[in-house]
Amino acid sequence: MSYPLENKLVVGISARTLFDMRKENDIFEQEGVEAYRRYQISRENEPLKPGPGFGLAKALLGLNETIGREQVEIIVMSHNCPDVSLRIFHSITYYGLAISRAAFVSGSSLASYLNAFHTDLFLSSCEADVQCAVDNGIAAGIICIPEKQRNPLEGADIYPFQENGQIRIAFDADAVLFTDESERIFQQKGLKAFEENEKRYVNIPLDPGPFARFLTKLSRIREENPQISDQVRTALVTSRCAPAHERVIRTLRSWNVQIDEAFFLGGISKQQVLKAFGAHIFFDDQLVHVNGAVSVVPVARVPYRSRKREHNIDEIQAYCTGRISGTA
Repeated sequence: MSYPLENKLVVGISARTLFDMRKENDIFEQEGVEAYRRYQISRENEPLKPGPGFGLAKALLGLNETIGREQVEIIVMSHNCPDVSLRIFHSITYYGLAISRAAFVSGSSLASYLNAFHTDLFLSSCEADVQCAVDNGIAAGIICIPEKQRNPLEGADIYPFQENGQIRIAFDADAVLFTDESERIFQQKGLKAFEENEKRYVNIPLDPGPFARFLTKLSRIREENPQISDQVRTALVTSRCAPAHERVIRTLRSWNVQIDEAFFLGGISKQQVLKAFGAHIFFDDQLVHVNGAVSVVPVARVPYRSRKREHNIDEIQAYCTGRISGTA
């Protein structure tokens, strides 16, 4: 009997996101693939340190323990060749992570395999793969590393791993949970035009963005498994403020999705709010917010959808609203 993934929350995560592979990547870039392969094989039994996505992965896997069945599936998706996969699997075992599935593609693009694994969220440092995922309607983010921690010789952990038993995920609004349609009005015509547009269409839901389906599926799992309700905490951290807040709330309501915390900052820096929230990860599209937050919490930058390859918004909208009638 096959192992179905359709009804699970599937997270694809690159090896460099799950583990700290700064030194290994430097060897690859400076000395080439063969030197990298020899280095990894010579250290097969030496566990890698946790990377920027380790805390999120471990917290998500903790949901399976609370629920009592596998509702979350994490799959390592790597550009590495199978010959060097043993160190990664040994590291997974060392930390007691319940990860047993992986894809190692020897430098090929991972994008074509995302749908094959029914991926709901993809985290990687490879911008091309992430861009392709977003273009195809999959929630995806480019993992960012603080400037001061990019040098592996400094020895500092990327993010000290702290286990508190709770998952904390923060999202920006426009171009992340929603499309960037309203944001483009702000960029092209200014704040006044943006606010007038949001007041005019306050009762018209915003179109779903790349992370709408992921948030909706996570919300559905929480509703179906009330024992994990306190184990998951979501936050909206947006530069919107009143009067542009109301359309956001009404849109989430139309999706039958409730956010635990919402911060309408109106230009205030997001950094300290995210630090106080204690996000395992924050998703944002704008570099100014990414660069400000990455020093305090793990951050993934969400690239803009390619205009020539827009995904089917109607299909994602149907998925989000379909939950109300139980069709999603």
